[in-house]
Amino acid sequence: MTDVLSIGYVTLLQAAEMLQPSMFAGVPDQAAVIRLRQMGANVSDGPATDRAIAEIWKAVDSGTVRPMVVGGQRRRIVRLDPATTKQIPTLRSPRGRGFTFLRPSNPAFHKLAGWFGPDRQNGDTPKVFTINLASRFVAIAKETKCVDDAHCERLDQMRRDLEDERRGGLTDKNTAFLRQVLTPGVWHRVVQLPMKMMETARLQQSYAPVKAAVTAQLAVAIAILTVAPVRLANLTAILLGANLIKPDGPDSNYWLVFPDYDVKNRVRLEYPLEPYLTRLIEKYVHDFRPTLLRGRNEDWLFPGQHRGAKGKTSFSGQISDRIYEGTGVRMTVHQFRRAAGALLLSRRPGEYELVRQLLGHRNVQTTVNAYIGLENIQASEIFSKIVVEHMEDELEAAE
Repeated sequence: MTDVLSIGYVTLLQAAEMLQPSMFAGVPDQAAVIRLRQMGANVSDGPATDRAIAEIWKAVDSGTVRPMVVGGQRRRIVRLDPATTKQIPTLRSPRGRGFTFLRPSNPAFHKLAGWFGPDRQNGDTPKVFTINLASRFVAIAKETKCVDDAHCERLDQMRRDLEDERRGGLTDKNTAFLRQVLTPGVWHRVVQLPMKMMETARLQQSYAPVKAAVTAQLAVAIAILTVAPVRLANLTAILLGANLIKPDGPDSNYWLVFPDYDVKNRVRLEYPLEPYLTRLIEKYVHDFRPTLLRGRNEDWLFPGQHRGAKGKTSFSGQISDRIYEGTGVRMTVHQFRRAAGALLLSRRPGEYELVRQLLGHRNVQTTVNAYIGLENIQASEIFSKIVVEHMEDELEAAE
């Protein structure tokens, strides 16, 4: 074994790849593997890899090979004794090779936690990445139905617990984003983009109807977000006649409404839409949406390629890409909420209650916490105007 494997650190799969040529010299690959390689696919012989991995674990038990694990916030390399590796479920399985199913009830869990657990010098407070990751897991679970309702609720409770650890105020990323948004002319480009996209869709419709329909769909989504900064889950779930309604008949303007049970924090949302946006939506609904429905009879404002509403992940990515292509602004769907609050506060400093109502926060403290740090930008702008006024007075006096 030591004659085959190189001296140094290699992963388990790398070791298996190095071992296979000596184990199976002269043995032809399976027919399916050969065909796939001829088609250009980079595939390996699964059974051969499995047998090589099994041989490596035999070498571990005999003391010929030493297993190491690398991890931790401060990267550490720790040697695992063979007995410990046998305690970890699926670690020795060719298709497992990890610690996915290791639970606190397992004695090996506490060893690994002691080696690679939270850095005590930095405390146990979860990072923003970890908190955001919990929200992503909940969204994936709900969208894919990969777990039952009870487990999904437990996952959501973990997300809520992690949210309690989120630090108030703007992150560096959001601060940089709001600097750009508050720069004169930038948000104007974003607001004007849907109209330009709809014109592009009109020109494309005769020779590329599906591409035109997708462009129109994204134009309407961006236009809605600029005036009704709802969460992505609500945006994708808009239903004609239920969430998008005309209270005073077919000739009136649209309203976008969500009952409290459809909103993340159980706060009812209502947004009256302006005539220009009503016209934009009507054009999309009448001229482009039927192409996306592909003959289906559904009420989703943003239908997906197959049955149901458009997927949140793909929709979010398409929206961000189109905004960047059209304006040079990199932003996510959720950052429309950040931008809306900052723009409102720039016109109405200190009126957090107004922002709370726009964004649908349950309490105003959530709103205040979200914009800690923005006051410095606002104070600087107000003071700059005072300085400019004094300069203008001085110029008038000189004249």
